Amino acid sequence: MIRRMHRNIPSFASVAVGLITLALPLFLSSSNIEIYVNIGLYTIVVAGLSLLMGFAGQVSLGQAAFYGIGAYTAAILAVHGWSPLVALIAAPIATAILAFLIGIPLLRLKGHALAFGTLAIQLIFLAVIPETGALTGGSIGLSGIPPLRIGSLEISSGRDYAYLVWIVVVISLIIAGNITRSRPGRGLRAMAASVSGASATGVEVERYKLKDFTLSGAYAGIAGGIYVFFIGYLSPDAFPVILSIEFVIMVVVGGIGTVSGAFVGAALITVISQVLSTLGTGPSLPPQLPTVLSLGVYALILIVILRLVPSGIIGALSKLFNKVQSASPVAPPVIGNSVETVSTTDNNDKKEFTLADEI
Repeated sequence: MIRRMHRNIPSFASVAVGLITLALPLFLSSSNIEIYVNIGLYTIVVAGLSLLMGFAGQVSLGQAAFYGIGAYTAAILAVHGWSPLVALIAAPIATAILAFLIGIPLLRLKGHALAFGTLAIQLIFLAVIPETGALTGGSIGLSGIPPLRIGSLEISSGRDYAYLVWIVVVISLIIAGNITRSRPGRGLRAMAASVSGASATGVEVERYKLKDFTLSGAYAGIAGGIYVFFIGYLSPDAFPVILSIEFVIMVVVGGIGTVSGAFVGAALITVISQVLSTLGTGPSLPPQLPTVLSLGVYALILIVILRLVPSGIIGALSKLFNKVQSASPVAPPVIGNSVETVSTTDNNDKKEFTLADEI
């Protein structure tokens, strides 16, 4: 009975978090609603990036570029007369296609070279947008974006977008969780442990990496598409290099290779970013202070996480919960008039719970 209750704790926690998430928009101010929506959008991006970093073992420092590509795709199509819903659907598709084409040569790089290659994507994106003003609005920005409509329903208020975003968050996390439990997911896990070992067991390493890179781009694309309709205005300043760094930090803080860690990392880093922005934009302070302050704090966070909890917050909580689970006493079952002692270290049960808890 006690073991069964322990096993149900993650389910109870998920339900509680879900109910709180649904209730929050009713009590938040308009400024806090924007933070709340951004947490949801970043959770989507980080869920895709977590699959890429935690399972394929690839680091991307250009995820904000794919986020921006999705936003510009949806905005340009909507401004030029396309249905906003069709434009939103086109955002992840176009981003995934571009990620696929970029990934074919890019994923031949390894380690630091790959990280700098993805950073180059971000820099190219920021250089191209100002030079294509006729299409993207250039440095001035793109305005006149129509409101998002789903059938006869117009999504206009912050609360409407809050619920839309979190519906997409749930769908994204479910898809990511199912992928990690599927056969391709097991192949990705093997790649994360050892590329050569995975290749020796028949895993098509290059194809899996490319598919994972494409999927992470699609996740960023759908988040960018929702973002542009929520804001109603688009500028390249919304996709700085530091945003890509923040995405990586969110993955590390939440837990590399964990799906639920995407939400935890996105929520914590977004709140910290807002606090630092408020502290750094006071009167008589230099405009560069928020960025400098953010970089210093992020570096400190990374050092603390990697030294104390290298598996991230969710990974640390999973290990703690497993220890409590294995240490919980189990009452011996009564069969007739006799008592049979059962070992509390059921290896099969323990293994099954551990794999489920990692996800």
